[in-house]
Amino acid sequence: MQLGINLGYWGAGMDADNLAVAQEADRLGYAVCWAAEAYGSDAPTVLSWVAAQTERIDVGSAIFQIPARQPAMTAMTAATLDSLSGGRFRLGLGVSGPQVSEGWYGVKFDKPLARTREYVDIVRKAMTRERLSYEGAHWTLPLPGGPGKPLKLTVHPEREHIPLYIAAIGPKNLEQTGEIADGALLIFPSAAHLEETTIKYLRAGREKAGKTLEGFDVHPTVPLALGEDKDVAALADTFRPYTALYVGGMGSAKQNFYNQLAQRMGFEAAAAEVQEKYLAGDKQGAAAAIPHDLIDQTTLLGSVDRIADRMKEYAAAGVTSMSLAPAGFTLDERIAALRAGAEALELAGLA
Repeated sequence: MQLGINLGYWGAGMDADNLAVAQEADRLGYAVCWAAEAYGSDAPTVLSWVAAQTERIDVGSAIFQIPARQPAMTAMTAATLDSLSGGRFRLGLGVSGPQVSEGWYGVKFDKPLARTREYVDIVRKAMTRERLSYEGAHWTLPLPGGPGKPLKLTVHPEREHIPLYIAAIGPKNLEQTGEIADGALLIFPSAAHLEETTIKYLRAGREKAGKTLEGFDVHPTVPLALGEDKDVAALADTFRPYTALYVGGMGSAKQNFYNQLAQRMGFEAAAAEVQEKYLAGDKQGAAAAIPHDLIDQTTLLGSVDRIADRMKEYAAAGVTSMSLAPAGFTLDERIAALRAGAEALELAGLA
């Protein structure tokens, strides 16, 4: 199992240390460094900056938001990043959510699965450097009846095939991801529930494409907090605001993919309470209502030995690589967590 590092959103308060974290991950042999975007920093700029100052580690978008860019622009960006990094780019895509898509980008959040499928088709076709033409329900290239003509990408990517990932949570999205992508970017993974919440849908999608899960990257981001095992409850508490934000506040009362995931993991009553309190403005109450077990099942907490045991559980459940989000208020704390992750992987016999 390979390890990655997820820098999250730029502007989250740890910007000055992020490059040092990426460089240490590179030195430790981590496989990939991901950067995110929502409605603040954009991922391509961050990835360019990191790629220019590292040597071996891949850089990946987790994610480029589909409503933010036309698919041809995403192909251009992917080809450029792959070329500049010497073949170290991984393309992660996602539809974002209704509030961001419609509120920030002015793009209707309708038929996200169909839009994703067409988007991936166009990106991949553009990356072949064939002349680009496409007829779909959401994109038609060139536009009919006008001066447009089929064009081809002028940049030569370093590789013929850039690994393409999709951020997926819901069953239908997971199934389609298994069908059309090279990997799935996951969040809030529980090893105990991974088969029924995730793997079975990815497997069904692979079967649709006439493939197996062999070679498909099941890749969650997992927060990590290093400490003594007797302090696991306190370590878990550091992630309460983070978990409450997603389970309670990412989306509306009717459409919150993370809340639905918590329900599928058996936390139906707690998920409803967290969402009710968060949307009512009681963020502290929402954080307090997060069950300890939900946090513990979806993070890596405690000693290196305990983290190694949890990594074994993830690997047995079908995770092929994972990216860590190391907790810490200082650079030294984040670096220590990063090193603990690499040590735990080796201790688990997964390196």
